[in-house]
Amino acid sequence: MHVAVGCFLQTVNRAEIWAQSKIYITFASENETGLKGTITVPFSFYLMSTEIQIQKIEQLVAKVLADEPEFFCVLIKIKPTNNIKVFIDGDNGITIEKCVRFNRKLYKLIEEESMYPDGDFSLEVSSPGVDEPLKTDRQYKKNIGRFVEILFNDNEKKEGKLIEVAASGIILEYTDGKGKKAITQQSVITFDNIKTITVQIKF
Repeated sequence: MHVAVGCFLQTVNRAEIWAQSKIYITFASENETGLKGTITVPFSFYLMSTEIQIQKIEQLVAKVLADEPEFFCVLIKIKPTNNIKVFIDGDNGITIEKCVRFNRKLYKLIEEESMYPDGDFSLEVSSPGVDEPLKTDRQYKKNIGRFVEILFNDNEKKEGKLIEVAASGIILEYTDGKGKKAITQQSVITFDNIKTITVQIKF
């Protein structure tokens, strides 16, 4: 038998806040026998942090997507209420029907793993949405040729067309000036200078 206990730790003086975690306590009804004899273990417990939960969900998502390699996981979020949000994208986009299908498969796997006692969790599987910043290499590459907005670390912004993606950064094509004085040029921008990149919808 095990009991889940919510745990939130905060160190005020050092201004450190730990993420919410779950402590699972397991009660032993029988004696355990070891190398040094028989001992009674009243209970044991382990800490399942949000990070560990996300890692487990990532592994289960990989199983769900194993037979459909054109789809990939972008981001996983878990709220203190055990609301799990999984964002999945595809090299050619993803449909609502696919999201529903992946949701059912993943929900079943989470139940089988008994990660949450008494099914105390909810699951949402969706696409990242066009207004969400790009997060993975595959997202960058699938959006080559589209207009993007770059937010730099100093909060300056620049719009242009995503021309190329490399391991260290991107090539952005943009226009300076207006009318006859407009000049189109390309710049190499390294990822360490970029805070976010968001696709811009142009009509």
